[in-house]
Amino acid sequence: MNPYYRMVRICCAVMVLMLSCAAWSQSANVSVFAEGLNNPRGLQFGPDGNLYVAEGGAGGGLSSVGLCDQVPMVGPYTGGFTARISKISPDGTRTTVADLLPSSQTSLATGSLVSGVADVAFIGDTLYAILAGAGCSHGLAGTDNTVLRVNADGTTTMIADLSAFQKTHPVENPEPDDFEPDGTWFSMVAVRGALYAVEPNHGELDMISTDGQIRRIVDISATQGHIVPTAVAYDGNFFVGNLNTFPIQEGSSKILKITPSGQLKTFATGFTTILGLAFDHQHRLYVLENTTGNPNPTPGTGKVLRIEHNGDVQEIASGLSLPTAMTFGPDGNLYVSNVGFGPPPIGLGQVVKIVVP
Repeated sequence: MNPYYRMVRICCAVMVLMLSCAAWSQSANVSVFAEGLNNPRGLQFGPDGNLYVAEGGAGGGLSSVGLCDQVPMVGPYTGGFTARISKISPDGTRTTVADLLPSSQTSLATGSLVSGVADVAFIGDTLYAILAGAGCSHGLAGTDNTVLRVNADGTTTMIADLSAFQKTHPVENPEPDDFEPDGTWFSMVAVRGALYAVEPNHGELDMISTDGQIRRIVDISATQGHIVPTAVAYDGNFFVGNLNTFPIQEGSSKILKITPSGQLKTFATGFTTILGLAFDHQHRLYVLENTTGNPNPTPGTGKVLRIEHNGDVQEIASGLSLPTAMTFGPDGNLYVSNVGFGPPPIGLGQVVKIVVP
C-alpha cells in the first residue's frame, strides 16, 4: 500500500485531537508564517520576494469508475477541481495565483489522502507547477498529470503530459499492489533552464524541458526497489530522499546522490520519513523528516536536520506536524509546509518559518 494512504488513515484521529490544542510543542525557532492553506506541499520563493505554495486542495466527488483502470487497495479515487497555487506576501497574507486545478482523494476507507498541485518552481520570472492529483485513475476522466506553465493572468498552459509518459515508459520494478497509472508526483526543482521531478509511486527522476520534452534521468526502482523517493534538491548533482514503506522503521530512509547522467549511489543513511531536502548557501544539506520516534505517522514529531560538511548531523528544529516540503527564503531561514495532510476539513495547512542557527 502507498505509504501516504496508510499515513493519513492512521493519523487522522490523532490530528483531530491535536488540532483542539492551542499549539504543538515546537522548538523555539519555529513560528507560523501563514495559515489557511489546503494540504500545502511544495513551496518556492519567487523573484518578486513572495512565497508560492502548491496546494493539494480538497478533492471532490467526481468518479471515473468503469471508464479506466482504478488504483488498487486505496481506490477508487474521487476528484474535483479544488487545488490551487497560493502566493504569500512577506507579511503572511495569502492570495490565489491559480485555482480550479485537479485534486483527488483516495477512498474514505483509506483516510482520503488528497493530492493536487505537488510542487512549484521558477525558471526566470516564469512559474511552473507539477500536478499529482489528475488522471482518470484518480477519478478525473479527461485529465492527466502534467507540468503546467502559470501565466500572468492566472491561467495555466500544459507543457508536458506526465501521465502519458509514464504509461509508455514503465519503470523496471513497479509495486503491483500500489500501482497508480497516472503517478503521484511530489517534488520538482529547476536547474539550468529545465525542470527535474521525482515520482514516488513508480520510483523515478525525470527531466522536463520547457518545450515539453521528457527524459528519464534514472529509474530508481531498478536498483532500489519500492523505496518511495519523494524529495529532490540540486547542488551540482541531484540528491533524492525517500519516505520508505510502513510501519516506520527509525533510521530506514536515506539520501541518494544522482549525477546529471543518471549514475546513482548512496550519499547518507539513518534518516526517517524524508519529505524535503534543501541546500543552504554553504552547501550544507537540510533534511525534513515527517515523523520520528513512532511506528506510524504522528503529528508533532517532524524534524529538520542538517548534515555538516564532516558528516555530522545536527537537529535544527523539532515539533513539526506532518510537514511535507521546505525551501530557503531570501532571509536565509527555512520555510516549511506544515500540516500538509490530515483530516478532511480544509484550511488547516500552514507555512512555518524556522530561524536557522
